[in-house]
Amino acid sequence: MGKFGIGTNVKNIDSGAVRGKLYHIACKAWFTSTCSPIPLSFKFEGEDGMIQTVSSLNIKCTEDKNYSGIPSKEYDCEAIIGGILCRFKLIFYMEACKWVMVI
Repeated sequence: MGKFGIGTNVKNIDSGAVRGKLYHIACKAWFTSTCSPIPLSFKFEGEDGMIQTVSSLNIKCTEDKNYSGIPSKEYDCEAIIGGILCRFKLIFYMEACKWVMVI
């Protein structure tokens, strides 16, 4: 007999489109024994064209998401970027093995 009700299909909920300014990043990550990635540091090209490195990440929380049906992992993070403490999200698209930063 199937189960019906709130919370039975939570993993299949679509989160819609990503909102915010997207930056494609090169991410250095550690993969656990269960193949879950943990970002350690990353580089991105700033609006001034300069490559910036972010190495001291503080991951606040992690959540599995589906953006437009694409499975991904979302990391709510804080780090000092350009001398300013910034809050942002890192998203790992599992099928494409691609990382983006969203501010």
